[in-house]
Amino acid sequence: MHQPSTQARPSIYYQYQVFQPWLASQHPAQPRHKVVIVGAGPAGMVTALELARHGVASVVLSAELQLSQGSRAICFTRRSMEILQQVGVADRMTEEGLPWRFGNSYYRGQRVFRMEAPHDADDRFFPIINVQQQYLEEYLHEACAGHPLIDFRWGNKVTQIDQHEGFAQVQVDTPEGPYTLQSEWVVAADGGRSGIRSAMNLEMEGASYEGFFVIADIRIDLPYPTERLAFFDPEWNPGNTILMHREPHGIWRVDYQLPPGETPKEALQPDSMKARIDAQLAMIGHAGLPWEMDWSSVYSARTLTLPDFVHGRTIFTGDAAHLLPIFGVRGANTAFQDAQSLGWHLAYVVQGLAGPQLLTNHSAERVGAAREIITEAGKSTRFMAPPSPGFRLLRDAVLSLSLTQEFVRPLYHWRTSRPHEYTHSLLNSTDDDNALFTAGPARGAPPQNVCLGANDFLLDHLGGGFDLLVVTDAPALPTPLQDTIAAARQRGMPLRVTAVGAALPVQGADQHLPDADGHLRQRYGLPAQGGAYLLRPDQHICARWLTLDASRLQAALNTALPP
Repeated sequence: MHQPSTQARPSIYYQYQVFQPWLASQHPAQPRHKVVIVGAGPAGMVTALELARHGVASVVLSAELQLSQGSRAICFTRRSMEILQQVGVADRMTEEGLPWRFGNSYYRGQRVFRMEAPHDADDRFFPIINVQQQYLEEYLHEACAGHPLIDFRWGNKVTQIDQHEGFAQVQVDTPEGPYTLQSEWVVAADGGRSGIRSAMNLEMEGASYEGFFVIADIRIDLPYPTERLAFFDPEWNPGNTILMHREPHGIWRVDYQLPPGETPKEALQPDSMKARIDAQLAMIGHAGLPWEMDWSSVYSARTLTLPDFVHGRTIFTGDAAHLLPIFGVRGANTAFQDAQSLGWHLAYVVQGLAGPQLLTNHSAERVGAAREIITEAGKSTRFMAPPSPGFRLLRDAVLSLSLTQEFVRPLYHWRTSRPHEYTHSLLNSTDDDNALFTAGPARGAPPQNVCLGANDFLLDHLGGGFDLLVVTDAPALPTPLQDTIAAARQRGMPLRVTAVGAALPVQGADQHLPDADGHLRQRYGLPAQGGAYLLRPDQHICARWLTLDASRLQAALNTALPP
């Protein structure tokens, strides 16, 4: 019988709520569900909210009775905020968080590199915002709990999944004993130590690095702005690296690398942690400044992924599907992109708008993204924590040269997480005008936001299905184009049409964006008349044209969502 802890997790700044367990005896007999999501972390909850946004109900199972302990993921990228805007929690994140765009690298007391993330008036969100994961989970849980299509169950631990033709049977243990669920699909979002992945004997591909880092969240008043601080080869921790981040509520994150041979158990001893944090504070000029520990943990850098995320009726997502180092804020940010992709792909399969082969595309795209991130993250990891004497020699040479030589300093760049471009997606049009464009997001790329006015941005108007942006100032779209759009909707394809450059409503379009100064068209490389973009439900571009007619649109729609 599963007995999750009923004692609220300790914290000096966050008050944990212990929720009541969901018990089968208090509910009617269970029908076969469409989707069961195992795991209530960010990946699981964003998947549930994305499914609900597309009209698909799900059951979310959490083995615990409360949100996760500690700050964990704290740095969320602009693209993550755009995804969170779609599921309704971006405003809460903005209210709580600390935005930033600069990163600093130090060696021997000298700042040797300053990273500046791009940010301009067309961006609603900053490049990165710092918010502790408990707050993110709180906002996501409130959104899930308030949605009629999401059945959230605390204290429900999955013990076994048996796959059958067309469905899976899920064994669940609770504080009153076990019960059984049936579901057409199971989403395994049960984290880096995924019990489902282990039970299915699935092997990940990639590398694990031997170095360990301690995470320590401390309450302290430091006179620094919200910027990333990285210290290489400090005197108190020779050959290793220290990272520092400001968090909301007077908390600072200190990550420091352990010397070879020291075990995580040894590293987490209070005396050891106090000595090292005191040494770090002394090094930056704040010896003796009082501080208080809130939470600590140990992690190691791993660059691993499943080669396929779909196994029968079970789909893996987030850390259950891949393990990525935190350097470059890749963990939760990658999970959001996984969840956004999975949400619409799975919803369309469940609703009968596409066959299961659509999930093959999801897996191919997201495995490709994981492998791209692994390549990038591996470079960062080898610089932060050299895995061999050869890599350490190269890294130390860069450190030494950076004191006097400008040309080596960009090697400190931490290759910040960025959204993957689905350049080779099976859903991309094969005969559009992508190669003829000189500006704008390319086929397969995520969208570019555009400021349309005071607190008004392009992405505020998009999302929920396929979006067709058509440049026109005519009173109506051409009749053949309207007929093609109507036929797509007739077969169930959610398709919204936006007339760009029209001062008045356009017949055949659902909305119009005047774009009087032509800024949107310029940013997207569109001509004054006739051009168009087709965006998928996850807002990635799947076709773009300098001239659009009904036959070209029909071909693109058939490719993006095969009939």
